[in-house]
Amino acid sequence: MPSLQTALPPELANNAIRLYRECLRRAKYIGHQQHNTALLVDMVRQQFRKHMHEKDPEKIQKMKDDAARGLINHILYESEKLSGRKFSKGS
Repeated sequence: MPSLQTALPPELANNAIRLYRECLRRAKYIGHQQHNTALLVDMVRQQFRKHMHEKDPEKIQKMKDDAARGLINHILYESEKLSGRKFSKGS
């Protein structure tokens, strides 16, 4: 199964630090809109710290895919909101 990270720019997807920074940027953006920035930023930080010392390449890849999926979902959500078009197949 191909990695979800292929939907992200390679310089972001292949680098955990850049992925972390982009997740923080999105958390701050969403938090600012919903007035809970500190909570969302803390959640992102906790998840990355929790798995900071992981050595298993498969687990690392899965966690990177999960982070990429979250970023992609948010990008699609924002695109739908701005354009008024529905990109997902759901209702």
